[in-house]
Amino acid sequence: MTSVKLAVIYYSSTGTNYQLAKWAEDGAKENGAEVKVLKVPETAPQEAIDSNPAWKANIEATKDVPEVTLDDLEWADAIIFSVPTRFGNMPGQVKNFLDSTGGLWFKGKLVNKVVSAMTSAQNPHGGQEMTTLSLYTTMYHWGAIVVAPGYTDPVLYAAGGNPYGTSVSVDQDGKMVEDVQGAVKHQTKRTVTVAKWVKKGNQ
Repeated sequence: MTSVKLAVIYYSSTGTNYQLAKWAEDGAKENGAEVKVLKVPETAPQEAIDSNPAWKANIEATKDVPEVTLDDLEWADAIIFSVPTRFGNMPGQVKNFLDSTGGLWFKGKLVNKVVSAMTSAQNPHGGQEMTTLSLYTTMYHWGAIVVAPGYTDPVLYAAGGNPYGTSVSVDQDGKMVEDVQGAVKHQTKRTVTVAKWVKKGNQ
């Protein structure tokens, strides 16, 4: 059987979700997947970016990361999203991209994609669970197979115990509060494993 093709799609203004995406990439490769790390196109005005040194620095640091396209969604067997929360919802940049998937949805090209999601916020109750669930709402409409981590490994408790997807709090200095690297890798392994089952069943 050919290896699982995983798209790790992230949006990150100051770098947290880019780091989560890179850990997911590592975990996927450790489990034999073919991986693409892709960023959601930035739509914020340049003056807003320029007003935040950390935002501006992250855009420069990730300028060589390719932007996600609809072709990438069609290519992937599995997709992991990593996005920050905005008032308990996904950022507008991510919603804008997801809204562009109607053509693929209409043609049934997103059915049975294996998907999972991760997020971050400035505090544990800043909308992390709602952001993950808001992403999954779109995935249900796709007919995708949502693979949440649940409580399938003790490593999840050290990371805060979010059963919907790994989430991390970020302090005022932009540093992650919880140790989530192990949880990200476990969630990725689980996603890739389920994608293998689905792919094998379709062959």
